[in-house]
Amino acid sequence: MKLLLFSTLFPHAGEPTLGIFVENRLRNLMAYDPSIKVTVIAPVAWFPFKSKVFGAYGRAASAPLKEERGGVIIYHPRYIVIPKIGMLLTPWFLYRAAWRCYRKLKACSEIFDLIDAHYLFPDGVAAAQLAQKADLPFVVTARGSDVTQIGHISRPKQMITSSLKKASHVITVSENLRRDLMGMEVPAAQISTLRNGVDLSRFKETGRAELRKLLPDRPVLLFAGWLIPRKRLDIVLSVAKLLPHVTTIIVGDGPLMQDCKDKAASYGIEERVLFYGQKRPEEMPKFYSAADVLLLPSDREGWANVLLEAMACGTPVVSRAIGGAPDLITKAVAGRVVDSDKPEVLAEAILSILKVPPARDEVRKFASDFGWDDTSKAQLSIFRDAIRSYKSAIN
Repeated sequence: MKLLLFSTLFPHAGEPTLGIFVENRLRNLMAYDPSIKVTVIAPVAWFPFKSKVFGAYGRAASAPLKEERGGVIIYHPRYIVIPKIGMLLTPWFLYRAAWRCYRKLKACSEIFDLIDAHYLFPDGVAAAQLAQKADLPFVVTARGSDVTQIGHISRPKQMITSSLKKASHVITVSENLRRDLMGMEVPAAQISTLRNGVDLSRFKETGRAELRKLLPDRPVLLFAGWLIPRKRLDIVLSVAKLLPHVTTIIVGDGPLMQDCKDKAASYGIEERVLFYGQKRPEEMPKFYSAADVLLLPSDREGWANVLLEAMACGTPVVSRAIGGAPDLITKAVAGRVVDSDKPEVLAEAILSILKVPPARDEVRKFASDFGWDDTSKAQLSIFRDAIRSYKSAIN
């Protein structure tokens, strides 16, 4: 089987953590069935300057046109993004960039069986156009805000539902996303939930004692993720204010970094809220391991990988009841699910864990039930059925 993975969410030299969850699922599928061959088209927004002062646009400009990661060739064609006013045009620009890249691959005798697309808008809409032009079946994965946020905007919603009618199958990473898509009149039989797994060989307790030596001798609360509005860093800081005997670590970067630092100072908690910035994936296990509890107070998530990654390192979690959290945190040893955005309620959940902490090896044991094999097996079955059905339909 030769797959063409298509998504703007894929790591590159300028953004090594971008869409790491897409790459992880791909790597585990290839490990499950080594006969699968993959080429990736991961377009990035065109921008003329590479400087860090331009944020995400500057990092996108740093992406090479072609690179190799772990034996997989990845192409990064450029597409036009018109900020704010160009949302409805983006799928077209994205498709055109992908089509130009695909034509070059085809001219070099590259032959594909299926397009594996990720994120419904703009990627899934563009993938539907690419699949039709290339005469290939495509499967698309919904991952979170493409359904819970963009899926509620009238015109993009219409574009999403139209493109999904052309998809061989739709994968969601959590049951709540599957229910939302069914509410958008996508047939239930066309949707499968395949949760993300966790790489237990990478995410395991490591470096806990070393990092704790550098911290005050008190419990450690961890937040890990982008510093953007939907991650609700305001709640993290309010919780930190309510827990004066706890050190809070924030790992991540984003546009709210300075705002968070200013707010911590205004709360008088800057000495016990530590900002570590963005870290490479291979650095994260030591931060997960050093924490006593991980907090995820986001407004929206699909399947939040940080929850499983923390648990695999022995750290229980507290999450709001969003995305796949209720499907994952099903036992007290794993942590708590809180159906509230009130800092006081989340702080109480954290305290309940700190008062009677579960054994770290028991937390990891819980996470070990969420390996990748079942997901890879089901994914492979979906791909094979899609290819077989498409060939039958055109013959």
